[in-house]
Amino acid sequence: MFTYFAHITPENIVDDVIVADQQFIDDTYGANADEWVETFMNTAGKTYAGIGYTYDDDTQDFVAPVIESEV
Repeated sequence: MFTYFAHITPENIVDDVIVADQQFIDDTYGANADEWVETFMNTAGKTYAGIGYTYDDDTQDFVAPVIESEV
């Protein structure tokens, strides 16, 4: 079954989101597979990851970036 995975940089910032299965992540990225975190669409209590979002290890969820508006 295919799911969504977000690639997390060392700073916990999402820089890519792909559709794949866990086996593909494990086979392709091997020792670096832990840099990919499953993200959920339309799941209560979870935020779907987007590029620029931050991954929070404690909540195992994604936080949208704050965009400051120019006034």
